[in-house]
Amino acid sequence: MIPGILGTKVGMTRILGDHGLAEPVTVVQAGPCVVLQVKTKESDGYDALQLGFRDVKPHRSTKPMIGHAAKANTGPKRTVHEFRLSKPIEISAGDVITVARFAENDLKWVDVRGRTKGKGFAGVMKRHGFGGMPASHGTERKHRSPGGIGADAPRGTGQSVKKGKRMAGHMGAVFQTMSTLKLLKVDPANDLLVIRGSIPGPNGTVVEITPAKKAANKVVRKVAVVATDKKKK
Repeated sequence: MIPGILGTKVGMTRILGDHGLAEPVTVVQAGPCVVLQVKTKESDGYDALQLGFRDVKPHRSTKPMIGHAAKANTGPKRTVHEFRLSKPIEISAGDVITVARFAENDLKWVDVRGRTKGKGFAGVMKRHGFGGMPASHGTERKHRSPGGIGADAPRGTGQSVKKGKRMAGHMGAVFQTMSTLKLLKVDPANDLLVIRGSIPGPNGTVVEITPAKKAANKVVRKVAVVATDKKKK
């Protein structure tokens, strides 16, 4: 089993599932990815697989990256990511990994990691869900204010803002992992993966797709119960 693959988010749509219900799905253009380096415990202290995704023109890359890719008989890549291995696998630098590997191993559940949409500078109501100040009774131009931020302290010692206080600031543009998503379809001819549910980031963002680490028993049971309830209605 390969440790993972890189891809770009194409967008969301819906398909009819096994129970005749419309399921929201995300289409991902995954691979092909070139193996740039295979790390081992003997040479690097740990087992890992370094993959390169999407070609980039040499003049937009750097000489170290061009030379590193040349060792795998390929050109520089726009995205390079390393996947840790629990044990060594039979693969070498220069090999190409496609979504066909997922179909061969009959993979059903995956984890998807990507960078969320950036929201810029946001206030406490949008960023943390605060209720804001009262809408009447003398409140003037302070409706979306966070209120007092000073920490409780004994009289005479002064007040300070505690570390980690929820306040306004930059929102989004952080890495997030959606775990245990069902892989509904693999299209090796077009290098596409159809994954149930939403994944982080806007369309076109690069995501990492790995086999699910958590058990999917609860997810399967939940989907079956929802389908049964709708049939009764």
